[in-house]
Amino acid sequence: MKIDRRQWFKTASALGLGAASFKALAQGSPADARALPGGAAPLPVSRPGRIHTIESGSETVRVGILDPKAAPVVRIESGDLVKYPDTWVNWANGARYGMRYEDREPVRKRFPQGPYSNVGPVELLGAMPGDVVECRMVRLRPIGWGWNSAPKGVGALPNDFAKPYLRYFKFDEERRYTEFAPGIRIKLAPFQGVMAVQPAGDEPVSGILSGPYGGNLVLRELVEGTSLFLPVQRPGAMIWTGDSHAAQGDGVVNQTAIETAMEDMRIQYFLHKRRALALPMAETPGHWIVLGFGKNLDEALTACLRQLIEWVSAAAGMDPQDVYSLASIAADFRITQYSNQTASNYTSIPPKTVHCMLPKAVFDAAMLDQLSRSLRG
Repeated sequence: MKIDRRQWFKTASALGLGAASFKALAQGSPADARALPGGAAPLPVSRPGRIHTIESGSETVRVGILDPKAAPVVRIESGDLVKYPDTWVNWANGARYGMRYEDREPVRKRFPQGPYSNVGPVELLGAMPGDVVECRMVRLRPIGWGWNSAPKGVGALPNDFAKPYLRYFKFDEERRYTEFAPGIRIKLAPFQGVMAVQPAGDEPVSGILSGPYGGNLVLRELVEGTSLFLPVQRPGAMIWTGDSHAAQGDGVVNQTAIETAMEDMRIQYFLHKRRALALPMAETPGHWIVLGFGKNLDEALTACLRQLIEWVSAAAGMDPQDVYSLASIAADFRITQYSNQTASNYTSIPPKTVHCMLPKAVFDAAMLDQLSRSLRG
């Protein structure tokens, strides 16, 4: 159903936006007063064309895989917003709060291709290889609990601990905090670990993997008010999402975050035609983010750096060696994901991932506009 003014007010109200915000959002200008970590205002929410809802269920969820044979759940146009209420936790919604590790194992082992309850796919009409999908994170409210776990033989230290690990967390009503232990409080920053367009090819791809299509990015910066850019790999893009996290550190060293699901998730999708992009990128109010993947951290860092140099030099008309210098002076390169596993239920191993945080503050308004236009046209 086409969204009208009354429906938009209802949506804006649910997002905590007032009448003044509606006017600003309709004009595409920043208006949402909810701050991101660090106090920055979110990227503006554009007025949606249509609003669609995808309920998680046996027809809309593929556990562990991105399935090229799955029929689209909805077909959307650029600018439409998709609501995902009450998404599933891992293993086809099989995890339960307080479940003993021993009781979880039979559930976990039913899904050797991966644990994530990936919902979709969403077909973006008109999307073709050579285009870019922008995924704007509008609303990410987790359910009231989550967990962190580390089976034996996984994580950055797969041989250091003799016993598997499992800890549950309860969240406050506002979904702002959880207690790790007495005297230790964790601030929640919910995001989706898996955001992907369907990879090229006819075979299912494990949701544990990542690459040019996105996938298991676990980029903790993708909170409400940010955007992810994914290069389209096949007609219609066929967008998946899963692996909800309530909080995570860079590196995700024991191989899990605070794993959870989303009580209320809303993502707005935009199609940008004929945009040259080799690897996923992200935008926050304060940074441009470039990702790189590899078998080891050396490969991941150099892939990330080369993508940064290629993008900025082309978008801003800068000499590539000047961009190399700028990266060394002003950018931060962080370990997104470090994983190792000597024993695992899963048949795939995530690649090492590095992301570059390029601060917007070093660019003037004209240069920022050039960088944005290189992705959005």
